[in-house]
Amino acid sequence: MVTESTTTPRRGLLVGNYCHDVLHRHGRVSAETLGGAASFISVILDALSLPFHTVSKVGPEFAYAAATSLHPPLTIPTSRTTLFHAHFSSGNPDRLLNRVVSCDTIRPEDLPVQTRFAFGLAVGVGGEILPETLEKMLEICDIVFVDVQGLIRRFSPSDGRVSHVALSESGFLHLLPRVAFLKASADEAPFIDVEEARRWCCVVVTHGKDGCEVFCENGAFRAAPFKADQVDPTGAGDCFLGGFAAGIVRGLSVPDAALLGNFFGSLAVAQVGPLKLDSTLLQMIKDEMQKRKVQDIPFLESRDECPGIWKPHEQDQFHSSLVTAKDIITCQSQESGQVLLTSHKVLEQTNLKARLPLNSVCEESVPSVDGKP
Repeated sequence: MVTESTTTPRRGLLVGNYCHDVLHRHGRVSAETLGGAASFISVILDALSLPFHTVSKVGPEFAYAAATSLHPPLTIPTSRTTLFHAHFSSGNPDRLLNRVVSCDTIRPEDLPVQTRFAFGLAVGVGGEILPETLEKMLEICDIVFVDVQGLIRRFSPSDGRVSHVALSESGFLHLLPRVAFLKASADEAPFIDVEEARRWCCVVVTHGKDGCEVFCENGAFRAAPFKADQVDPTGAGDCFLGGFAAGIVRGLSVPDAALLGNFFGSLAVAQVGPLKLDSTLLQMIKDEMQKRKVQDIPFLESRDECPGIWKPHEQDQFHSSLVTAKDIITCQSQESGQVLLTSHKVLEQTNLKARLPLNSVCEESVPSVDGKP
């Protein structure tokens, strides 16, 4: 059990195991990487100066201690680090995902005590978050963001094949009214019954290159995407959630936070490996966020206000500001001979069979149970 002083500054709580990921492309190993949604999200939270505590479990053979030194995991001597194999094939946007090894689950007693957190993110990928763990998070965090993949994934006992079950059968449904935001990919959305879920919490559905949709109790809206030269979609959904949550916590309106999530997702797909953020671009983003801050207390007390505060022309302004900032930095990088974002040509010349820190394979779609939602 972790004990913290009550004088510790209030911050966030990020819960989800780090993983070892092995990526296979065209039948060959292309990369061995640090995985787990917590890996990508921590980059965004650190970049936007949001303090947080991480609860993640690994085995003694964990290979990325240096990469996670700012947010070290709990090492379980009797367990092994969660291991995923992801198989990608040409012409198919989906991937075949197998959980080969599973680390210990994260239990309520693993969470810090004697403190409260301003926000929490439940971002399991390998079945490590239990219903009772999420319930504890809801007790000690003011608002909680949940990635639904950690709730509805199931794993075949024979080969570790990943599939989905309906949220109503997951054991988590009764906690939904206490969740602030529930994030799902377009492939996961059919398993949660968006129309039902939006009665209890704000549901955010990502659509990759087409942006995202936000569903509140009394309305819905779509947040525009950002153009990107896609190199690798790995970790895009995690970066979206990190950007979205950071926007909410920093006082942005829900529509602006959704745009910020889309922006970070677009940066993620244009790079290989860890999300690299130019310091000047990052400062521009922070400045724009400060200009558009609408509240000091994160999240709207009245959830049905979500669509009502949305003014399309104002969202267009924020979108344009982010695009302009990115274009300015891209031009400066090109003039100086630096590469801001990895191009397809660079990717083709890169030997991917290497350890790439802070990468993840948690966002691409996976098949459902028996092929049915």
